[in-house]
Amino acid sequence: MAAPTSKLKLKDNNNGKACQFHLFDEDQERETLRSSLLDWYGENKRDLPWRKCNHSDQNKRLYEVWVSEIMCQQTQVGNVIDYYKKWMKRWPTVERLAKASVDQVIEAWAGLGYYSRGRRLLEGSQVVMNDLDGKIPTTSADLMKRLPGVGRYTACAIASISCKEPVGVVDGNVIRVLSRIRAIGADTAHPTTMESIWDLSNCLVDPVNPGDFNQAMMELGATVCTPKNPSCSTCPVKESCLAFKRVVDEKQSSIDRLKGRKTDNNENITDVEDLVACPLCLSSDDPWDNSLGVMNFPRRAKKKPPREQKNGVCLIQKMTNDSQIKYLMVQRPEKGLLASMWEFPSVDIDPETTERDRRRILEDYLDGKLGVKVVKVNQRNFLGEVVHIFTHIRQTYEIDLVVALEDDIEETEKSIDQQMRWVTSKEIDTMGVSTAMKKVFACIDGNPSNKNKKRKHEEKNQPKLSKFFQTKSATTRMVRPSPS
Repeated sequence: MAAPTSKLKLKDNNNGKACQFHLFDEDQERETLRSSLLDWYGENKRDLPWRKCNHSDQNKRLYEVWVSEIMCQQTQVGNVIDYYKKWMKRWPTVERLAKASVDQVIEAWAGLGYYSRGRRLLEGSQVVMNDLDGKIPTTSADLMKRLPGVGRYTACAIASISCKEPVGVVDGNVIRVLSRIRAIGADTAHPTTMESIWDLSNCLVDPVNPGDFNQAMMELGATVCTPKNPSCSTCPVKESCLAFKRVVDEKQSSIDRLKGRKTDNNENITDVEDLVACPLCLSSDDPWDNSLGVMNFPRRAKKKPPREQKNGVCLIQKMTNDSQIKYLMVQRPEKGLLASMWEFPSVDIDPETTERDRRRILEDYLDGKLGVKVVKVNQRNFLGEVVHIFTHIRQTYEIDLVVALEDDIEETEKSIDQQMRWVTSKEIDTMGVSTAMKKVFACIDGNPSNKNKKRKHEEKNQPKLSKFFQTKSATTRMVRPSPS
């Protein structure tokens, strides 16, 4: 791909023409910004495992960057490091990954969130091995076209870092940095605004060191130009930042007013052609707020609150004939939320569902859907509620514990066709189990991470949980699994 042109024309939209205020006036301004940012990055970049390359194998380098970029999507870098190291130790090449199973990948991804990313990595590796002769595409266009789960940002990041393709990148950090540098006050979720930010990124990217420059932009947003309390005093590009200039000018104007001085604003007079409402400037309905400073940018439309959803969950604890304690786990469908993850049997319930109805619905699901029937319940206990926030869902789990002996649990022919397992607490640790289900399982020890206090009155008169792991006969005494 050819290097970005020196001239930039921001896209117009139906609301008006983007004013020249958001552009870089001269090539020299861009060169100064690039040089300052790259120098800063060389001295201050974080020591991250995917930034180390001690080989000359381009295909392997493409794979390393691909894995790191997918893992870092929607996830803080600090939480990714250990996962990345373990992943690369287990699957150091795209060829090795392509031979893995979905269960193995989901297991390795457990706890990282957004589990479809792991599945797409596996699918992409299989495409590379089966359709591309083991060679990962080397251009952003081909990466987007050929690999599942690789969008515009990921493709440009991989190509610029691994192959020095001179293309910019746009992620949350870059959006924030560019919105402040060029004072973009429009809703950054709007397609036109996003396209303008992509134009700016492609205009700015260093044609010689595009990978380092893109990483420097993201590093600046992650460590200096942060969403809250940005460190403008240490920013290497503050001289090019229009948001910072606005803060300085506003402070000076306030000082001048206090001293009774007249302020000469001739230098800030806007060209007549720019008096038409600019779609990228701050809206008159949501003007500059001095108390926010550079945090006036970026602007985003208010998020819709997550929808409320409630599930009933049944922890079936089975004492086997060889004195092991096992729990029933069911695998979720291959598509949708938490695809292919393992969970305790659960059903959707209405917010007003009573305890009796919840238990009946769970029993119908176990018997009618899974083919599992607890003929004799040794003990039954309500453990409480756990709340887990997904991207657009606030999920509440109401948890029942059912304790039974192996001989008192029947499995019909239906159970043969189900993706389900009886597993120990140690096996649960190694399975692809979501963070939400780990919270649910923690209730067995009486310490869920966010147990709903509203339900305490329902448990007030119940015996301690430890008593439910015993029967009248000493030979069938149930022992609570030790914390894992």
